[in-house]
Amino acid sequence: MVAYVIKSTSFVLFCFTLSKNVYFAFQNSKTFAFDCGEEDARIKLCQGLLTVLRQSVQPQCQSTCLETMRILSRDKRVLGPVATRDGILTLSGLARITLPDAEVEPLEDVKSTAEERVVVEALKCLCNVIFNSVAAQQVGADVRLAQGICAHLRLSSSMHHEVGLFSLRLLFLLSALRQDVRGRLCKETGAVGLLTGVLEHTLDVCWAGPYEVTPPDPLAPPVPREKSEQVMETLKALFNITLSDTSDEDNYHQLRRVAAILRHILMLRTETEEKTEEAHSHAINLLSNLPVCCLDVLIDVPLQGGREEYGGKNLDVVQILVDFMEKRIDKGVNYKEGLTPVLSLMTEGSRYHREIRRYLKAKVLPPLKDVKERPEIGTTVRNKLVRLMTHVDMGVKQGAAEFLFVLCKESVDNLLKYTGYGNAAGLLVARGLLAGGRGETEYSADEDSDTEEYKSAKPFINPITGHIEEPMPNPIEDMTEEQKEYEAQKLANMIGELSRQQLIRPMGVRKDGSLAPLEEAIRTCRVADSSDSDSD
Repeated sequence: MVAYVIKSTSFVLFCFTLSKNVYFAFQNSKTFAFDCGEEDARIKLCQGLLTVLRQSVQPQCQSTCLETMRILSRDKRVLGPVATRDGILTLSGLARITLPDAEVEPLEDVKSTAEERVVVEALKCLCNVIFNSVAAQQVGADVRLAQGICAHLRLSSSMHHEVGLFSLRLLFLLSALRQDVRGRLCKETGAVGLLTGVLEHTLDVCWAGPYEVTPPDPLAPPVPREKSEQVMETLKALFNITLSDTSDEDNYHQLRRVAAILRHILMLRTETEEKTEEAHSHAINLLSNLPVCCLDVLIDVPLQGGREEYGGKNLDVVQILVDFMEKRIDKGVNYKEGLTPVLSLMTEGSRYHREIRRYLKAKVLPPLKDVKERPEIGTTVRNKLVRLMTHVDMGVKQGAAEFLFVLCKESVDNLLKYTGYGNAAGLLVARGLLAGGRGETEYSADEDSDTEEYKSAKPFINPITGHIEEPMPNPIEDMTEEQKEYEAQKLANMIGELSRQQLIRPMGVRKDGSLAPLEEAIRTCRVADSSDSDSD
């Protein structure tokens, strides 16, 4: 009799919780900001949901509870009951992720659509909980959730699209939020090889050589939406994992294969231009993580052939990078995240691979002919990059300047020819090259040749602005010597006053090309002059 009463009470509680879930999910399906006044009620609802989910109930009931849990997990303040070892193990079990501390049914045993829905909703809940709760991130690391996901992906040769997508997204979140998880995935789990295999399987990659993928058929249809989504989640997870130390020689073979697949992705198109650009962006981000010695795979594709003027290398993908960069510049927004990765990739590729540098130099900095306009005025790629050299964001400014500097083989004279001293001053100060010279990298001995138009115009070019200026009237031409002396003294007094108020600080250039306070620079010069002079 007592047992009967307990079971009846549990059943009533279960029915009440289920009806409450349906109502809550219906009312809040699009809610992302919750009322603080009902926080306690939502915490109790979370606890009730976990109680139901631990019981053996029908998949339809589980998916309804998980849908409610997913909506609740958008609120960081109510995740206490879920962000525990017991909560994470419960959700992992429902997602069919095998962990050392839990025995769950393997994915192959999921047969019905309702059971797949449970797995998907459980994965979505885990994504929200891990993203919104530091405590859940710690529990995820402790129970080795990322390793469980890798085993889940490794054992599942074919899975429902959403199951694969949210498994990869969960792996991305764990590797993004926990540095220790990244290290274990890279060194212990073989995640790079696993995710490379996911890319191969998703894109039906066929290998034409050790590091060459068979090129896509130009007449083939674009990559379907579901496949492109899965590819992008895989690339994001790989990006995080390769942030760890990948310098082990055993990894180079795997990373070169990754580079070959990324080249293939850059040659593909998806159903929309926006998604194609997004996929290319993730591929470029990952390429910028790879060791620079792996980038030769991008241009060394023997079976596809290349161009004689570039040593038989194929530069098609480098042109795609140039087009991508120009498109991002033209958008004019989010330069830091959208533009700096491709600038960094092309800079490092140009620094260590001669053919890449020569090709980019021809496309970005062709021989100068018309120097009547300032370098930053115009619509060419060079004009756009020179404008970025004075951008307000330090990272963007340095990225653009460094790229152009490398294309000029780190020669100050060559850089000034294309940009003018004013635009290049920031880079020269940072590099200690205000007095001229070269950077530290050694480049090939091939020389740049100037056009006849540039040679004839060179004596008339203003080195500060980088173009030929119209003659300007001399403002002191009609002044007497006394007036000139008065104006000079007035200017000196103004500079002195601004300096005393610390609004400006007059600077000079040391012999090594670096900046120093004017007093120090003058003192250094005087000491040098006196040591060289004759004395009795």
